Amino acid sequence: MDFYATNPGPIDDSVIYDQDKHVSAAVWEGQERGALRCHEHTSKLDRWLLTERQIELVKRAGFGYLRLIPAISLDNPLISALVERWRKETNTFHMTVGEMTITLEDVAYLLGLRIDGEPVIGVTYTTCDSVCIKYLGKAPDSGYTSGGMVKLSWLKEAFSECPEDASIEDVERHTRAYLLYLVGSTIFSTTTGNKVPVMYLPLFENFDEAGKYAWGAATLSFLYRALGNASLRSQSTISGCLTLLQCWSYYHLNVGRPKLHHDPIHECFPFVLRWKGKHSGPTSNRDVVFYRKSLDSLKPTDVDWCPYANISHTVIPESILNQLILGRSKTMLICFDKAERHLPDRCLRQFGMHQTVPEEVQRWERKTRGVDGGVDLSGKMEAELNEWANRRFHIVEAEEDLDEGEYMNWFLRITRRLVGRPIPISSEFQRMNAALRDIAHVADTLSTHGMDEQQIQSVTRIRYIAHECLRDHAGSSTLAAVDNSENEVVKKIRGKERVRRRGTSKRRRKDDPEEYYASSMHIQLYNATNEVDHEHLCLPTIAGHALSPTQRIDGVREYDTTNEVDQHRVEEVDDDDQLSHGSEENPCEPLANVGVVQQPSLGTSEDVTHQNDFSVTA
Repeated sequence: MDFYATNPGPIDDSVIYDQDKHVSAAVWEGQERGALRCHEHTSKLDRWLLTERQIELVKRAGFGYLRLIPAISLDNPLISALVERWRKETNTFHMTVGEMTITLEDVAYLLGLRIDGEPVIGVTYTTCDSVCIKYLGKAPDSGYTSGGMVKLSWLKEAFSECPEDASIEDVERHTRAYLLYLVGSTIFSTTTGNKVPVMYLPLFENFDEAGKYAWGAATLSFLYRALGNASLRSQSTISGCLTLLQCWSYYHLNVGRPKLHHDPIHECFPFVLRWKGKHSGPTSNRDVVFYRKSLDSLKPTDVDWCPYANISHTVIPESILNQLILGRSKTMLICFDKAERHLPDRCLRQFGMHQTVPEEVQRWERKTRGVDGGVDLSGKMEAELNEWANRRFHIVEAEEDLDEGEYMNWFLRITRRLVGRPIPISSEFQRMNAALRDIAHVADTLSTHGMDEQQIQSVTRIRYIAHECLRDHAGSSTLAAVDNSENEVVKKIRGKERVRRRGTSKRRRKDDPEEYYASSMHIQLYNATNEVDHEHLCLPTIAGHALSPTQRIDGVREYDTTNEVDQHRVEEVDDDDQLSHGSEENPCEPLANVGVVQQPSLGTSEDVTHQNDFSVTA
């Protein structure tokens, strides 16, 4: 059997040291979280009617190309599968062929944003009124604000149309509102769904000065942080510039790439525009599992390391070309409190170089803004700002005539090679069950004639443990059927919650019998799970008699389900909540999705001990 079928890595955890917190650990244990909720709010950008004077100001501020990028339909399952490969310890995707990442060069090519210049950092705010009045001329009502954030809908309602005869001051105010809306719906989109921090507004006070900021570097820092957060097993959402992420994948990976309806020879800048408009591809039946399997089996021929090499650079502005060398800068990317390492030395093949074993990643503190307003973050991030200031002194260079075999041997030891199981848990369960039956049969039929007392005791113990495990497996199989039914109820409830969130009412209506019944079942099963006598579920015998699977399930079935359903609690169930959780420390946890039940060590036969040290419950 393939070694990685039972040990997906890492063998050496010195690089990806937070594996237990990563979503891939949960997936391996059978805990699927489904597709992430992707937050990008570009669908209403075309409702802004900019005048010629506004467009000129937008260009001076450095967003002339970003303004041209249309809303691109996001492939949530593809994005979710990519996130499962992201490692925040290295800020790279750990693919089967080595590490890859979105670099500053990608940002320049795809979005046309400046990747060199002043760091995007400034003062934080906990309220909106004063800063909005200063830079926009008016403040939103309290219903449109939340701390230092303002709703995108207010910006659109109040500033989306600037009168042709407006004064210079009004034109500038309307343009600042548009820029805040633009960055808040694209490169700095948040998981709040429809809000943007007003801390960016002061950076748009002078449009020429705004054009000197490294907005592309800030975009990448923001996306790196969002990818790192989304890669944790506890998360269900992702924000940041997901158009950048998806189009980066289209260019570099032959996974989920749509077929174009137009000739890509005549490229437009920025290169994201290649995917503008309609294109075909059988994506309707492609879920996270489909993309996960594709990435788990990714071959070198599926990767385009240098996708921009054959594109004519005549369409690229000279100002962008002059900055491309920073794509190879090993530096710190900054977007206010978000400081993330840019490590091109880990993906040299994306620059046409041979890949060497990279240097150890220096760990850094990921800071947050906190709750204090009026704080200039520059004073709190001196070390990070110094790294950015020295960015041109840390350009990685190529080394000639290298054998990448050494790199791959190293990489396969430190990486998580697989995310999905090549052999399903159910198959492993059946194989283990068959092995236990063989062991039990050998122990039952083995003659003890001629054995001493210690040997007889060992055989007796092997026989006892084998039969105990078989009884546990029989009970687990029946419990798994109940668990599957419970999971179906959870899925129905989650689906209804998503529908309810899109509606205006936040309360569950009792006059919907189907919905009310589903929610009632949800609570009844949840409570029953917590009230079942754990000892009866776990002990294989009582007074020398084995408990049957039917007896165990009756404990659940006979639970009193006449109690009044707590409607408020049903309302607050989150998409990430599980009705039952596996626990390695507590083998009596009922209805676990996946758990490991520790068994006593036999201490007689290595093979038998290996078979009986654990049993998988699904």
